[in-house]
Amino acid sequence: MTPTKVKIVEVGPRDGLQNEKEFVATETKIELVNRLSQAGLQNVESASFVSPKWVPQMADGAAVMAGIARRPGTIYSVLTPNMRGFEDALEAKADEVVIFGAASEAFSQKNINCSIAESIARFEPVAKAAKEAGVRLRGSISCSLGCPYQGEVPVASVVDVVERMKALGCDEIDIADTIGVGTAKRTREVLAAVSKVFPRERLSGHFHDTYGQAVANIYAALQEGIEIYHASVAGLGGCPYAKGATGNVATEDVVYLMNGLGIETGIDLDQLIEIGDFISRAIGKPSSSRAGRALLAKKRDGAAPCV
Repeated sequence: MTPTKVKIVEVGPRDGLQNEKEFVATETKIELVNRLSQAGLQNVESASFVSPKWVPQMADGAAVMAGIARRPGTIYSVLTPNMRGFEDALEAKADEVVIFGAASEAFSQKNINCSIAESIARFEPVAKAAKEAGVRLRGSISCSLGCPYQGEVPVASVVDVVERMKALGCDEIDIADTIGVGTAKRTREVLAAVSKVFPRERLSGHFHDTYGQAVANIYAALQEGIEIYHASVAGLGGCPYAKGATGNVATEDVVYLMNGLGIETGIDLDQLIEIGDFISRAIGKPSSSRAGRALLAKKRDGAAPCV
């Protein structure tokens, strides 16, 4: 069941940078997106069309989308919480819009001040408009493996939200471990359950590395036949609603894992570690990628090139 090829969705430019307190220059964001697509990333989450009041870092979404050099075959995704955001995404010529919900009632209330059912209902006009416009629709489900407020999230709750997202017409659905508490066993249980109600090949794993389990969880997901994974270059990111939650799993670490397993990604790891170094320097923070740091040091010491 383990796939021979996977798609990695790069979420660094959006999910990775959105919580940075110091504004990251628009030119830097554009260069980041361009370099990632040039390195072979097939899908880059590039911007977010949300209120600047709530996410000031993403206020330049339109400028980013206007400034990128679009690589043929690459999907450029944007987050769209409402119809205003969708209209902006359409104007920006986004290839895919992303809507989001949670598998935890407590998290839904804390995050977007409404119930799970209410949150999904809010996305109905966005989903309908996306379908009418021929734009890909992706649904992301937070706290699928645990919640900072209620603790354990029943598998049945995750399945329920997947079915709701499916009814909206989502082309792809992300199973997200927002606070990084998931384990390999729980990952397999959840993915085995949701793959019974939604096509396995259109499910994706989105893992954070708070407890150092993200790579292990990805390996477990591979055993369930999952072919799509989210990652953030240099391990950028976090969750403002989950204290202590670290960033997304580093793209460099995921590609290193896939290379070791002989699973095709289409991504140039050598370029990727340079990109991780570039964005880390740009925001003044060290890279969280273990593989990235090790391979960069090896490369600069004149050792054998990355494979």
